[in-house]
Amino acid sequence: MDFLLTAILQGLCFAGIALGIYISMKIFNIPDITTDGSYMLGAAITATLFTHGMKFYFILPLVICAGALAGVLTGWIHTKLKVNALLAGILVMNGLYSINLTTMGRSNLPLRDYTTIFTRLKILPDVNQNTLVFAILAVAIMITLIGYLLKTDFGIAMRATGNSETMIRSLGVNTDRMKIIGLAIANALTATSGYLMTQLQSFADINMGIGVVILGLGAVIIGETMINWFNITSVWKTLLIVIFGAILFQLVLALTLSLGINPNMLKIVTSCFVLLFVGIPRLTIKTA
Repeated sequence: MDFLLTAILQGLCFAGIALGIYISMKIFNIPDITTDGSYMLGAAITATLFTHGMKFYFILPLVICAGALAGVLTGWIHTKLKVNALLAGILVMNGLYSINLTTMGRSNLPLRDYTTIFTRLKILPDVNQNTLVFAILAVAIMITLIGYLLKTDFGIAMRATGNSETMIRSLGVNTDRMKIIGLAIANALTATSGYLMTQLQSFADINMGIGVVILGLGAVIIGETMINWFNITSVWKTLLIVIFGAILFQLVLALTLSLGINPNMLKIVTSCFVLLFVGIPRLTIKTA
C-alpha cells in the first residue's frame, strides 16, 4: 500500500496549487496560467539554494516572495495594461520558463544528499509516516492562514471583488489592487507547492511544472462538486474539501498506475474521472 501513501503525500504537497487556483479561479474568476511557471519557480529556487548550502527554513520566505512577484506581474499586466487575463498568465509563464532554467543552470538538480523539511526531525521511525506528519502540518498552516485571511474584512472585499466587481468598486474598493494581491497570494501558494514537492521527490526538473494547472483545476472541480453536493458554505470546510480534491486526484493517478494501465493513457483516465465526477450528478438531476 505504499503507492497510496505516496499519492496522499503528493496530494498534500499539491495543496498549495489547489488553494492557489481556488483563489484565482473561484474567488476572482481569473484563469491564471501563471501556475505552471510559479510552481516550477518555487522548485527551481529551492533546488538551487539547497545546492548552495542554504537551509530550508531560509529558502521558504524567498520562494513565497518569488511566487508572489510572479502573481503581481500577471496581475499588473492584466489590470494596468488591460491584457486578457489568460494571455497575461501565458506570457508570464513563458518568461518564467527561461528564468527557471537560468536559475537552475541545468535541466535537473538532484537533492538526495541534503537535509530537507521532511527529514530534519524524526518524530516517527518510519520515513514515510514522518514525512506525512510534516506534510499535514504544512497544509494545516496554509489552510489556517488562508482561512483566516478570507474571514477578515480584507478577505471579504477580495471575495466581493470576484462576485460583483461593479458593486464593490462603487464602495470605494480598488478592484485592480485586489486582483493583483489575490494573484500574488495564489502564486505564492503555488510556489510553496513547488518548494514542498522538490523536497519530497529530492530533485527539481525543468519540466515538472508542465500541466500542474490541470491538476489544480481537477482538484478544485472535484472539491466544488462535493461542496455543491453537501451545500457547504463554511470557508474552512470549503478549503478542506479543495485539499481533499487534490489528494483524491493523486489517488486516482496512483490507482490507475497500480492496475497496470499504460502510463501513456494516464491523462485520458484522469480526464474521464473528472468528467464523470462532475457530469454524473448533473445527469442524475436532469433525469430526476
